[in-house]
Amino acid sequence: MYNSTMINISIIVPLFNEDESLRELSEWITRVMKENNFTYEVIMIDDGSTDNSWMEIQSIAKINTNFKGIKFQRNYGKSAALNEGFKAAMGEVIITMDADMQDSPDEVPELYKMIMDGGFDLVSGWKKKRYDNKLTKNLPSKLFNAAARRSSGIKLHDFNCGLKAYRNKVVKSIEVYGEMHRYIPVLAKWAGFKNIGEKVVEHRARKYGVTKFGWERFVNGFLDLGTISFISRFGKRPMHFFGLYGSLCFLVGFICSIYLIISKFIHPLVGLTNSPLFYISLTAMIIGMQLFLAGFIGELITRNAADRNVYLIEKKLGID
Repeated sequence: MYNSTMINISIIVPLFNEDESLRELSEWITRVMKENNFTYEVIMIDDGSTDNSWMEIQSIAKINTNFKGIKFQRNYGKSAALNEGFKAAMGEVIITMDADMQDSPDEVPELYKMIMDGGFDLVSGWKKKRYDNKLTKNLPSKLFNAAARRSSGIKLHDFNCGLKAYRNKVVKSIEVYGEMHRYIPVLAKWAGFKNIGEKVVEHRARKYGVTKFGWERFVNGFLDLGTISFISRFGKRPMHFFGLYGSLCFLVGFICSIYLIISKFIHPLVGLTNSPLFYISLTAMIIGMQLFLAGFIGELITRNAADRNVYLIEKKLGID
C-alpha cells in the first residue's frame, strides 16, 4: 500500500569516528538533493563514536531538518547501524553510503533512476577503479567477491561496496545482523527480490581519517559467506541438512556393526574389538546420532528464536 508520507529518497550513513568529514558530506548531499528537486531525509547512525561525531550530527540537523540521527550507546558494527537505518527510513528509494567521503553523492540521482525507472529492486555500486592498497585490500576483495559470486549465483563485482540503492520494500523485508552487511544482495535474493543490478561508481581517495577495517574483515567475510550460504539453504529447515548426513553416517556405522556381528557368528574365535572396523562403526554411529540431535535442536531454536536485533540506542534526533 502506498504511504502518503513517503518521500523520494532516504540516505542512510553509518559512521564511527568520522567527525571531520560529516559537515562536508552533508553539504554535498544537500546540494545534490536540491539540484534534482528530491524530497529526502538523511539518517546518520553514530555507531558508538568516541569523537565529536554526534555533536556534528546535532549541529547539521539544526541547519537542515532533513538530517536525522541515531546514536548507539556503544559500538555494534555496520550491520546493526544499517538495520536501524532501514527500520527508520521512509523513502521510496533507500540509498546507503559511507561517511568517509570515498562514496560520491553525485551517484545518487542515477541510482534513484535505476530503481524507479529501471525496475531494479536493488542496485549495488561497483568501484571498478579503486584507490586502496592493492595487496592488502584490492586482491583480498577480488578473491572474496569471486567466492561470493560462485556461492550465491549473483553476478556482482563488488558485494561489499557501501554505495547501494534499494526499493523501500526490500529493506523492510530483510534483517541485517552480525556482519551480514556484506551479503545484503544475498539476503535480498533469499527474500524473493531477484532483480539485482550493478552500477560502476566513483571511488574517491580517502580525504579524512583512516580506515576502520583491518585485514580480519576478509577472514570474517569468508566465514560469514559460509554462514549465509548455509542459512539461505537450510536456515528454516536445519534438520534437512543435519538429519540427512546424520542418518547416512548412522546407517554406515549400523551396517558395519551388523557385518561384525555376523562375522562373529561365522568366526567365533575372532574378537570384535580386534578389528579397526569395530571402532569405525562405533564412531560413525555416535557422529550420526550427534548430527541428528544437532538438527533437532536447530529446529527447536529456529521455531523459538528470540529477537537478534536489539540494540541500546542512547539518543535519537528527528526520528520517533
